[in-house]
Amino acid sequence: MQALSHNVTLDPYNAAMPGGRPTSKQPSALGSRIAQARQLAGLSQNDLAKKLSISRSLIAQWERSAVALKAAQLATLAETLGVTVDALVGREETPRRGKGPVGKTRLIFEEVSTLPRHHQEQIVKVVSALVAQAKAS
Repeated sequence: MQALSHNVTLDPYNAAMPGGRPTSKQPSALGSRIAQARQLAGLSQNDLAKKLSISRSLIAQWERSAVALKAAQLATLAETLGVTVDALVGREETPRRGKGPVGKTRLIFEEVSTLPRHHQEQIVKVVSALVAQAKAS
């Protein structure tokens, strides 16, 4: 049997889905704050699940449903996302972004900070040159 090729733009019913089944209910306030903090940290649900050593579906459940997290879970989650527990439980208006890079850039620089000093200095030289080049153009 010969495989048929079809153009996705002409066949919207077979186009790639964005992933997961859409929920029919609104997320809880806590779930919304977790999702917002996760996105500000530049993490996918999979990334966060790996960092916490739990399943992605559990992260999705936290973001989607009303859940009761233990104090230790909240503390670990807040630390991993770079926010306070108060921000997650709604005592602050939004997760506060500190000065410096966010998302993937922050994660890369955190990795760089674990390297020996001479490697860090080499990376800073390269990044500085790239920044200067970008500003010039």
